[in-house]
Amino acid sequence: MNIPDDLYYTENHEWGKVEDGDLRVGITDYAQEELGDIVFVDLLPEGTAVSRGDSVGTVESVKAVSEVYAPVDGEITEVNPALEDAPELVNQDPYGKAWMVVIRMTDPSAARSLMDSRAYEEYVKAEAK
Repeated sequence: MNIPDDLYYTENHEWGKVEDGDLRVGITDYAQEELGDIVFVDLLPEGTAVSRGDSVGTVESVKAVSEVYAPVDGEITEVNPALEDAPELVNQDPYGKAWMVVIRMTDPSAARSLMDSRAYEEYVKAEAK
C-alpha cells in the first residue's frame, strides 16, 4: 500500500496536498484498491462552497458508488477535467494524475488537523482487522 509522506489524510480515505493556501484532494491508493475498477467520476463544479465532510462528488466502480468528501472548509477552485474521459486514472495514479478537486481553504491551517502518513497507515491497519 502506497502512502506518500508529504500528504494529509482523512478517515474517509481522501488525501490532501497543501499548495499555497489550497488543498489538492483525491482518494488514496487504499480507497481505489477497495473500490476496484473505477468507471465514472462525478465532481461538483468550480465555485462550489464546501464544508469539511460535505460531498465533493462521487466515484463509481464496478462494485459500488462512493462519496468523496471535503477534508476542509473552502471553495472548489479547480476540478480535474481528465477524470471525465479517463476515470481509470484513479486506479492507475491516485496521488498524481487522478487528483479530483482543489479547495481554497477558508483556514489555511485546517489541513494540519488531518492525519499524517504515519497516523493514516495505523488507521488503515486498524480498519483492516
